[in-house]
Amino acid sequence: MTRFTRMQAAMNAAGIDVTVLVPGTNLRYLSGIGFSTKLRLACLLIPQRGSAQMVLPTMEAPRAQAAAQFPLVVHPWDDGDGPAAALEAAFAALGSAPRTIAVEHTTMRVFELRAVEAAIPQAHIVNADSIIGALRMQKAPDEQAAMRRAIDVAESTLAATIAAIKIGMTELEVAADWEQRIRAAGSIPSFDIAVGSGPNGASPHHTNGDRTLQSGDLVVIDGGAIVDGYVSDITRTIGVGTLSARAQLVYQTVLTANEAGRSAAQQPGATGDAVDRAARAVIDAAGFGPFFIHRTGHGLGIDVHEPPFMVAGDTNPILDGMTFTVEPGIYLPGEFGVRIEDMVIRSGDGAQTMTSFPRTLQCIG
Repeated sequence: MTRFTRMQAAMNAAGIDVTVLVPGTNLRYLSGIGFSTKLRLACLLIPQRGSAQMVLPTMEAPRAQAAAQFPLVVHPWDDGDGPAAALEAAFAALGSAPRTIAVEHTTMRVFELRAVEAAIPQAHIVNADSIIGALRMQKAPDEQAAMRRAIDVAESTLAATIAAIKIGMTELEVAADWEQRIRAAGSIPSFDIAVGSGPNGASPHHTNGDRTLQSGDLVVIDGGAIVDGYVSDITRTIGVGTLSARAQLVYQTVLTANEAGRSAAQQPGATGDAVDRAARAVIDAAGFGPFFIHRTGHGLGIDVHEPPFMVAGDTNPILDGMTFTVEPGIYLPGEFGVRIEDMVIRSGDGAQTMTSFPRTLQCIG
């Protein structure tokens, strides 16, 4: 089955008549159409049966038809006329008026939702995210291969960046070095590279600044690369100069938690809850539980953050082909932070750690 027909089968099972997708990664995943129209309305209507209809500005129609991976009926509109008539025509082309329409709750903007509601005012609007998420979670071999290439780029360039780090460099300079190497390798970063040194590392989402790396620092470095539309995501924490015994203890605790989480992912019937509990138990036992302030991991693929999630309460089994991170951390305000993040894939005989960058503590200077 193609992605499109799998989506239609899932809609049939869920009792959804039409799914409306707007520009974003779900649209790109299902159709191959991967551009943005900014404030101009563009949406793809996927019926439970039959051909897809697409509403978009006239200037974008040739590009959409060329990129689409399945037959597509286009309903173009011009700025002078507006999109309302084109959207009504697209719904009319589906046949009977849909009773249930699924939309992307975390992607669709208000003006797009209002346009759908105006075109089909009697329809019941529901959330499409879980249906599309279920299709995207289990990665096909070509998707896995792209992610492995993205890992290769991230790891080789990170190694070169760490080798180039010197005491006195700023967080911004370290981040810029890694980004430049990723781009020189023909890729782009998966997201804004984050470098948190010393006390700045105690903020999991620290914004890079002018603080210089100093002896005694732990430095959290988080980034990744995109290859063929798929991402990698890796975090390593390095030391600068001579580290305190407390810093070494925290690092070892996080490393053990990382190992425990990855081990739990290999067990039969593993769940996100089980992975989270295994990593968290190590940190709790060491007395740092209150300082592990985020979930243990997240899925990734086209997006850096997507289902499944390694978090308390997620008791859904991790299925073959699901790719996710294991990234426990300890964040001590005013002191330092440590996070060690790896990418993992579930397979028939357990789980495999996709990232291979060394996890032993590296110190520069």
